[in-house]
Amino acid sequence: MKVLVPIKRVVDFTVKVRVKPDGSGVDLDNVKMSMNPFDEIAVEEAIRLKERGATTEVVVVSMGSAACQETLRTALAMGADRAILVETNVNLEPLAVAKLLKQIVLKEDPQLVILGKQAIDDDSNQTGQMLAALLNWPQGTFASKLEISGGKATVTREIDGGLETLELPLPAVITTDLRLNEPRYTTLPNIIKAKKRPLDILKVSDLGTDVAPRLKTLQVEAPRPRKAGIRVATVEELVTKLREEAKVI
Repeated sequence: MKVLVPIKRVVDFTVKVRVKPDGSGVDLDNVKMSMNPFDEIAVEEAIRLKERGATTEVVVVSMGSAACQETLRTALAMGADRAILVETNVNLEPLAVAKLLKQIVLKEDPQLVILGKQAIDDDSNQTGQMLAALLNWPQGTFASKLEISGGKATVTREIDGGLETLELPLPAVITTDLRLNEPRYTTLPNIIKAKKRPLDILKVSDLGTDVAPRLKTLQVEAPRPRKAGIRVATVEELVTKLREEAKVI
């Protein structure tokens, strides 16, 4: 069984994001980039499924500029078998990504697609659901546990009321939550080997998909800094502050 894992190159989660002076977007100059953390969890889960004998091949795919090759090689160093880059300089929106992934799925014929529930740069949380709809596949979102057996996927997902368990026939789309696993560290020998491995590079035109942006960013602003807190000596003073200044009571 083949597993397809889409991954995205994003600003590293440890970096404090800066807005461009003209407010047109985020400043990416000399900024550390890495694999989206939720996608890293998806790669780890796919590799664990292979180690348990539930799958036979893990294929990772990324979309963007040539710089995404570095992210793909990180996945190869973790243990993925093959990597595909859909090369484009267009800022891809979730629907465009889902359409491109559909074509990759039709080409690769995987029985399972595992991807992060969202990317930390836009927090859209849309691609997995859109892909499932385009493929007409069952989906399990926000997975905190995944088991594959007998041509079915058993997904435990976290909901407001607790845990929900779904049984999905394969093929299916799964999106990962933080508590699904803890990704492994890549070793130096594997990193060196991954740098030498070939990548399959495709163009958007090869997939016959319209990826023209449908949204326009009007303005990007940094969040307002929080005001400094104050200390109060008594409960009565606290209540007064909440009533007169915060106006919450």
